[in-house]
Amino acid sequence: PKFALKIVESAVPVGATPEYLSGKYTLQSAASLCPVLALDPQKNERILDMAAAPGGKTSFIAQILENSGTVVANDLKKERHTATVANLHRLGITNVLVRVGDAADYPRVMGGFDRVLLDAPCSGLGVVSRDPTIKTQRTTQDCTKLAQLQKKLLLAAIDSVDTSKAAIIVYSTCSISVEENEAVVQYALDKRKGALKILDAGPFLAHATPGYTRFRSKRFHPSMTLTRRFFPHVHNMDGFFVAKLKLFAS
Repeated sequence: PKFALKIVESAVPVGATPEYLSGKYTLQSAASLCPVLALDPQKNERILDMAAAPGGKTSFIAQILENSGTVVANDLKKERHTATVANLHRLGITNVLVRVGDAADYPRVMGGFDRVLLDAPCSGLGVVSRDPTIKTQRTTQDCTKLAQLQKKLLLAAIDSVDTSKAAIIVYSTCSISVEENEAVVQYALDKRKGALKILDAGPFLAHATPGYTRFRSKRFHPSMTLTRRFFPHVHNMDGFFVAKLKLFAS
């Protein structure tokens, strides 16, 4: 079930058709499919989506799992999960547990996951085309502040996987800033020295631009080229970053 159709034009709103309301399809940007394709969920696995609302990626994971296994959909704000629950009901998904709480609470509240997806809170610099206010409202201080949160959440994601076997963590943002992307992944590599490795993001993301190994005065691990960047002017998609990480069995 790993495919999507691009809607070029429609005479009716595609989010209000009988087919949409009865759960025959769902709507998602092309870039948002990429972190789940990199995560590559396998049937009957336990998977954590750390920042899940409004549930687009969660529902795609559940679709690939064909309602097997367990997906924990976490989000900090209860009101954001209203859309998550509505989407899950509409699509007939039965293998998702919805939790409201701080993603930094993991693995204290729950751990031992086979795979973890962290689509981190970010500056949104990659989706300016859909929200032009980002251009005027975001500051460099915002990026710095968000990067601190992203580093904290990524370490929580890494600590939430099952350490008895090699487990997968996917980190993604809808930002194009190096501070929120390569720098965050490098921080995790440094903090979990030797236990963490960057993997190739997979064939579905092969057309993307490789991540940076250097930017201005910053230098990153050579394997950072395995991470993937999407640019609106190059890929005709939202600006996006995806990194696939593997934690080796302890």
